Amino acid sequence: MNRRDFLRGGAAAVSLAAFPYHLYAGGAKKFATDRVTLGPMKVEVTRLAMGTGTSGVGGSSNQTRKLGLKGFAELLKASYDQGVTFWDSADQYGTHPHLKEALKSVPRDKVVILTKTHATTDKEMRADLDRFRRELGVDYLDIVLLHCMMDADWNKRRRGAMDVLAEARERKIVRTHGVSCHTLEALKTAAREPWVQVDLARLNPAQVAMDAAVPTVVSVLKEMKAASKGIIGMKILGAGRLRNRVDECLQYALAQDVLDCFTIGSESRAEFEDLLQKIPAASVRG
Repeated sequence: MNRRDFLRGGAAAVSLAAFPYHLYAGGAKKFATDRVTLGPMKVEVTRLAMGTGTSGVGGSSNQTRKLGLKGFAELLKASYDQGVTFWDSADQYGTHPHLKEALKSVPRDKVVILTKTHATTDKEMRADLDRFRRELGVDYLDIVLLHCMMDADWNKRRRGAMDVLAEARERKIVRTHGVSCHTLEALKTAAREPWVQVDLARLNPAQVAMDAAVPTVVSVLKEMKAASKGIIGMKILGAGRLRNRVDECLQYALAQDVLDCFTIGSESRAEFEDLLQKIPAASVRG
């Protein structure tokens, strides 16, 4: 089986015990700071997004709990200083104030801010857009996603929120919009739904914390790419369960044509700088 056939999903999941490095080795190095264009609105982001929601629930995350307001803001500023200008947040993580603090020393127009909402209705979505901008101290939001879609008919249940986001995009309050998915059926709906411009999808070579088998997920993501949707990878390290196999997971993600970029939540400057070094090395390892 050659590399192209393998990447089409010829295996249910890659065995990390004997990872086939040669199948994923690229010809040129890729870097965390590479600029890529995301989706039909052509939002330019870095290949690596600075995740802020490791174990993020109930308004906090590992990052906020471990680092606090100032400490996490300093880590975000460090990411900017080293060329990673894509910040991935969410209402659920409680990280808007931390981004606001970082923006005191980072130019707003030099970073791309992604956030996520649990709004269902038009009223809830309007309130969230106003509140999010206040919490972040910004006039506009780059990317807003409906957070954690699980139902196959989420596009019917959330139509009110979707319409408000589409209107906000026309008014330049939001640059682009989409969803994050946590079931295969929700992912399939995202692939078919024209409103979705950006999708946040779970993908790693060991099939950990994913919506379905690797080939199945990849096939849906191929459908998304054919429809010109932007795709951000998440759970690249299997929600932390693959932290001991970072090189393999990075090499797999970097070789996927279906991913434009991916988000990983560093919890310290050392972890972040380790990623900066490992990404280019993994991209060409044979």
